[in-house]
Amino acid sequence: MIRGTLHRIALLTKRELKEMGSRPLYLFCIIIAPLFCYIFFTTLMGNGLPTDMPVGVVDPDNTTTTRNIIRNLDAFQQTQITAHYPTVTEAREAMQRGEIYAFYYIPEGTTEKTLSSRQPTVSFYTNNSLLIAGSLLYKDLRTMSELAGGAVGRATLYAKGATENQAMAFLQPIVIDAHALNNPWLNYSVYLCNAILPGILMLLIFMVTIYSIGSEVKNGTAQTWMRIANNNINMALTGKLLPQTILFFIMAAFYNVYLYGYLHFPCNSGIFPMLLAALLMVLASQAFGIFLYGLFPALRLALSAASLWGVVSFSISGFSFPVMAMNPALQALCNLFPLRHYFLIYVDQALNGYPMAYAWESYIALLVFVMLPLFILKRLHKAILYYPYMP
Repeated sequence: MIRGTLHRIALLTKRELKEMGSRPLYLFCIIIAPLFCYIFFTTLMGNGLPTDMPVGVVDPDNTTTTRNIIRNLDAFQQTQITAHYPTVTEAREAMQRGEIYAFYYIPEGTTEKTLSSRQPTVSFYTNNSLLIAGSLLYKDLRTMSELAGGAVGRATLYAKGATENQAMAFLQPIVIDAHALNNPWLNYSVYLCNAILPGILMLLIFMVTIYSIGSEVKNGTAQTWMRIANNNINMALTGKLLPQTILFFIMAAFYNVYLYGYLHFPCNSGIFPMLLAALLMVLASQAFGIFLYGLFPALRLALSAASLWGVVSFSISGFSFPVMAMNPALQALCNLFPLRHYFLIYVDQALNGYPMAYAWESYIALLVFVMLPLFILKRLHKAILYYPYMP
């Protein structure tokens, strides 16, 4: 009995390997597209943070003090002073044209008001339609303004006879000692690539799983497929998806080795829990693809549903916007996306280095996704054998 089952699975696997070898689409979706995305996204954010972003200056005051402020601003890693404009209007138009991401405005008379303690006002404008660039430049511009004000205040206190300790205690009564945990470099690539790369792979698994099942119906080979499987839907799916499971897991293992071994991203739990999570992610994604085709037994409709579900995963999984800040309905809905649970495992294991017991809920959730096909096997069997192909 077992030998016969294994023989039929081997025949189905061999048949699927021939099918995959005859269709370049499989090669592209399983190997070429993931590799391209791995290299593209990790090199796109290779520096971790964008640096030397163009910033303009409007400085009608043009004194030694203001020029020193501008030089100090230009020394910031994210900021590069690329242009000086005579008026705010010209700087605004340059920012609207995309030539600069922000500009710093120092009104005329700023130095005179500073020396006479009349509290001058400086302004800075950032383009927050570019979220990362606008946020980073806002931080630099604000920091420079506070440092400039502190420098003037310190010079004034020195002139009044205060010691350095007295001046610093007055200017900064509370000293902040900040430490960024788990990602001390504030490297955007660390937290984005660890979610984007598995998310893309998950989307490709959805699509390939649905396509490989639906193409049997489309090409009129479903009867042959089920005959080899002795009309057993479990055996048919196992034999068909086994080669894909192995290849997709190899690709998942590759990005783990690439990120944690080659790029040295934080992995405080060791790589083996992440490989286990990657295997569960692959199995859960295939199971979800089977579930979608059983739910919508039409190739085009199932592919559309998989595309929608995969794309929404990037927004609702919590790595771009925290789930706890979402609407309560969306907080509950995010549990229906496999990427959400993989992301939680990544945070608990790789970033925080907690034992696997702390992430057991996420592991169980992925196992629940693996069992989803059990609810639609009869419907799927009927759809494969008796439903006509709908273009």
